[in-house]
Amino acid sequence: MRYPIVLHTDDGRGFGVTVPDLPGCFSAGDTLEETFEMAREAIECHIEGILMDEEPIPKQKPLKTHLDSGYYDDGIWAIVDIDLTKLRIETRKVEVEFPSPVLNMIDLLAAREGESRSGFLTHAALRHSSDRLDEQLAD
Repeated sequence: MRYPIVLHTDDGRGFGVTVPDLPGCFSAGDTLEETFEMAREAIECHIEGILMDEEPIPKQKPLKTHLDSGYYDDGIWAIVDIDLTKLRIETRKVEVEFPSPVLNMIDLLAAREGESRSGFLTHAALRHSSDRLDEQLAD
């Protein structure tokens, strides 16, 4: 998943980071390189905590929504790519059955995304849980 982040600096030497799509997720670094690495670690840790609490990951908002809010006008926008399949949480092997055409579709889509079948299904389940959370909050 790709997460937009907002970098803030007062002196151009140290940076604070806000992750608009993950309330409460913040980070900082002394250099740009360190800032991006610390932001990645903060996002991964934040998501691991959400999953360990068996909560759905908050759905990402369109970037335009954040830009139009005016809240981040003084920041520098960047994108951090997070591979949710590599988080340090317990995994379990399960056996599932799919109709052949569905499994073929899953494999085709996974290949297009450059993912394994397990990775693709994990991402799909996480996206679905975020969508369901939005529906519940809207009710």
